[in-house]
Amino acid sequence: MRNGNLFVISGPSGAGKGTLVRHALSQIDDAWVSVSATTREPRRGERDGVHYFFMDEDGFSAMAERDGFLEWARYAGNGYGTPRASVEEHIARGEQVILEIDMQGAFQVREKMPEAKLVFIEPPSMAELERRLRQRGTETDEAIAERMATAELELSRKMEYDKQLVNDDLESAVAELVGYINEQAQEQRQ
Repeated sequence: MRNGNLFVISGPSGAGKGTLVRHALSQIDDAWVSVSATTREPRRGERDGVHYFFMDEDGFSAMAERDGFLEWARYAGNGYGTPRASVEEHIARGEQVILEIDMQGAFQVREKMPEAKLVFIEPPSMAELERRLRQRGTETDEAIAERMATAELELSRKMEYDKQLVNDDLESAVAELVGYINEQAQEQRQ
């Protein structure tokens, strides 16, 4: 059994974080993706404990007050956070816990768990990032411009992460992410 670790994956919207994580999961037997808690209502098809832990406002606030989240924030009036207990349980079992969150959350996690490995996923270029965002066909020009501005800020802080990975070629990027996770899991055994 390998020692458990926490890997925090973040990067600009459109960099391909979710795709990389999905592919990496299929290649790492002891990997587990953390499930976030939220106060928003479940969407059609979402299941409690699978997609999110759905909580009421009082429960979420109480958990935040007793430091029960590794990170948390409010978006559009709803609370979102990473329950500390479930992450710690999976790490204790020797699993490679993967947490896909934004930069603000990543730095909150680093404060509470300095041993966490922060991985920044970046696009090959800003032009490619914009192309990917437009290809989705789900956002207005204004929303895309906002995401591009956010990406510039995020890219300016990428060196604060333990590992930077350019998602240019999917197969190579997945291999690099899987290699990094496996290397870190083995390193800790000694």
